[in-house]
Amino acid sequence: MRVEKDSGDPAVARVREAAVAADWATVREVLEARPESENRVELLWAVGDAAGVEQWIPRVIEAEPEAPLPKLVAGIRHISWGWEARTAARASQVSREQFDVFHARLRKAEEWLYEAAEREPGWTSPWYGLQVTGRGLQVGQETARRRFEATVRRDRHHLEAHQQQLQQVCDKWGGSHEEMHAFARDSAFDAPGGTLLGQLVAVAHIEEWLSLDSGPDAAYIRRPEVRTSLNEAADHSYRHPDFVRRGGWNQVLNTFAMAFSLAGDRTGAQECFRATEGRVTEFPWYYLDGSDPAAAYRKQRSSAGR
Repeated sequence: MRVEKDSGDPAVARVREAAVAADWATVREVLEARPESENRVELLWAVGDAAGVEQWIPRVIEAEPEAPLPKLVAGIRHISWGWEARTAARASQVSREQFDVFHARLRKAEEWLYEAAEREPGWTSPWYGLQVTGRGLQVGQETARRRFEATVRRDRHHLEAHQQQLQQVCDKWGGSHEEMHAFARDSAFDAPGGTLLGQLVAVAHIEEWLSLDSGPDAAYIRRPEVRTSLNEAADHSYRHPDFVRRGGWNQVLNTFAMAFSLAGDRTGAQECFRATEGRVTEFPWYYLDGSDPAAAYRKQRSSAGR
């Protein structure tokens, strides 16, 4: 059993290695081979998370001043680089100096992303990136919504864009539980059967569970109406005959596995655990064990009787 850092797409490993090696020719080749219409977010994050990209990508931009792709890569890298400065610690544990660096890098990311969007108006990824920077810079609900709408105008069922907007409308980010659940359900059921967006319904229930104290949290997620909601979303998503194992499919199943486990729906949980075949995704299990998501997966799988 292992925690999967990516979908297993060989292009992800290739572009990551090229980014670490400052091999722009290969990075460009891999990214250009995956059109925006096929969602290249995972490839972009593989580059963006590679240490040192911020050192060599400015030279590429200087050499290709009108090219949008280097600017897009620079924007995504500055997001990841910003979070490296902030860290994943609670806000109370982050210094003012760290926040200053975090915000400066996100603002620079926004400059690059807007330039990429201006040069390629049909691209989705710059607007998705601006959703991510917007949450870090706390641009507010109205601006965040406009950025989300800009993304989905270009790709109506873009999974990562919906995941970002779901977080944006969570209570902890200035939204509400009611708005979060409505967004999740509307997004999932407005999409065709077999959609990955069914995951949003499960995430919303997990988010509300996380917001509650011990005791009320279990009482909430074990409500019959929560189980019904999860099963309806599952029927429209991975149980649907049109469901295809592509992109983030395994994270979708891991998310439902956790939600069904917490809800006490052993049948639903067992179904998901079998389908994942021991392939663990970091999200959502790090909510239960940040240092060892696989341990959380194993514990819940055992409880479900798998």
